[in-house]
Amino acid sequence: MWAELAGLLAEAAEAGAKELANTVEKKLKPKRRGNYATRRPGADTPLWNACAQLLLAELNKRGAKVQLASYLGIPKQRVTDYFRGKRRMPDAETLLQMMEWLAHKRAGIDLSVGALGGTKPKLPNSAGSGSAVTEAK
Repeated sequence: MWAELAGLLAEAAEAGAKELANTVEKKLKPKRRGNYATRRPGADTPLWNACAQLLLAELNKRGAKVQLASYLGIPKQRVTDYFRGKRRMPDAETLLQMMEWLAHKRAGIDLSVGALGGTKPKLPNSAGSGSAVTEAK
């Protein structure tokens, strides 16, 4: 009887030790960041910081954020979040569109939707039109 009780206590102690080890291992293991998570602006995003500085110089002008938001087809508040909130970053395509907007703005080309008759400009080398490579064939 005592031997049976000692065996049961040993089994319970072993099961408890395994459970405790699993709990400790889970708590010590670093949390895995999902592949869908976006980096936050900061010291580890130097290229975004450089692009943001270039864009902010233009966005300080009255109405520029509204023009950019209209060009991108997003709410003005999201543009503000990108540059002031420090909690969001645009995806790659949106950032490229922002830099295109900036280049055209600096060249003096009005990219506002109203000035273009409600459409974005078609670039000569865009995927929709023939590129120089396909025209040369």
